[in-house]
Amino acid sequence: MANHSAVIEEKLLWISLGSIAGIGSQTFCQLLKAFGSPENIYAVGSRQLREIVSENIANEITRGPQQDSLSQTAQWLSLPDNHLITLADAEYPKSLLEIADPPPFLYAKGKLALLNQPAIAIVGSRNASVQGEKNAEAFAFELCAYGLCIVSGLALGIDGAAHRGALRAKGATIAVVGTGLDIVYPAKHRELAHQIAEHGLIISEFDLGMPSRPQNFPKRNRIISGLSLGCLVVEANLQSGSQITARLATEQGREVFAIPGSIHSPMSKGCHQLIKQGAKLVDCLQDITEELNLSRSRPSELIAGHDTESGHSIENAAGNTILSSMGYDPITLDNLVALSGLTVSDVSSMLMLLELEGKVASLTGGQYQKIM
Repeated sequence: MANHSAVIEEKLLWISLGSIAGIGSQTFCQLLKAFGSPENIYAVGSRQLREIVSENIANEITRGPQQDSLSQTAQWLSLPDNHLITLADAEYPKSLLEIADPPPFLYAKGKLALLNQPAIAIVGSRNASVQGEKNAEAFAFELCAYGLCIVSGLALGIDGAAHRGALRAKGATIAVVGTGLDIVYPAKHRELAHQIAEHGLIISEFDLGMPSRPQNFPKRNRIISGLSLGCLVVEANLQSGSQITARLATEQGREVFAIPGSIHSPMSKGCHQLIKQGAKLVDCLQDITEELNLSRSRPSELIAGHDTESGHSIENAAGNTILSSMGYDPITLDNLVALSGLTVSDVSSMLMLLELEGKVASLTGGQYQKIM
């Protein structure tokens, strides 16, 4: 217990230093490079500090660590599955070390091992279409089957759908949020956040108690793209945060993917612009896996819906049932449910996967047709 308390006290030095006005991630890293650790930074004199920071900041540092105000944070860190991961820790994501301004530390809740698992970001509009959310969920589900972790921002619309797809596949997902980890934003995603904390990971560079502020989200976006091999934009208008994430991904040397849509939809214009600028057009899973040179690394029995006793995939069986029930003419979801004997939820989920695999087409009027 004493050792655990000492670790927490050491972590609080990082938070105390980071809370000083004027010390952003780049300045923090410059100080670490010069002096090695927050403990050393607090121990050096003002003259040495002024070689790197302003006189005001140097004076603030020489006042010493302000840990008395961090009692609530210390209590939070003492709880199971709550962590502060710093640049000095082995768990710190190696992919973030490659970006220009890595956060000096991350608050984390959940499974830390996910921070160094190969990942792909899925982002898009908060005001997504029904089809856009279906696409995000289906791509997340299938990418998890390749052993990839799905990274997104817990926002409404595409982000939430991506997290749900990963959870449905019993795969890995990381939510990077723009608030303190003691706040769930948006509130509508409270239950989803709890599921991610239990089965995946939620992270933030913002201190506990930090509310949702517009300036937080561009900072948050650099972590979403930085953690990932590539960034898939599902739906986005021309002035969306997803455009910022895609630009950051490009600057960080990550691949950018975009799903095209109707030329008449405002939610497609951002994706079309990205494609014009060099993003890879995506209409099936292979467009991503081939570009990233990925092979399936996750055993098929780990994918949700697999019956390990019989060795046969329930997902495949359900898909075959739906295909055989479709015939050759367009058919509605309700008729498919009646003919297949499956639930509405199962049929809807499988139709998304069959669309991704190019076996089914979605038609106007809520109808579907088998592709021969």
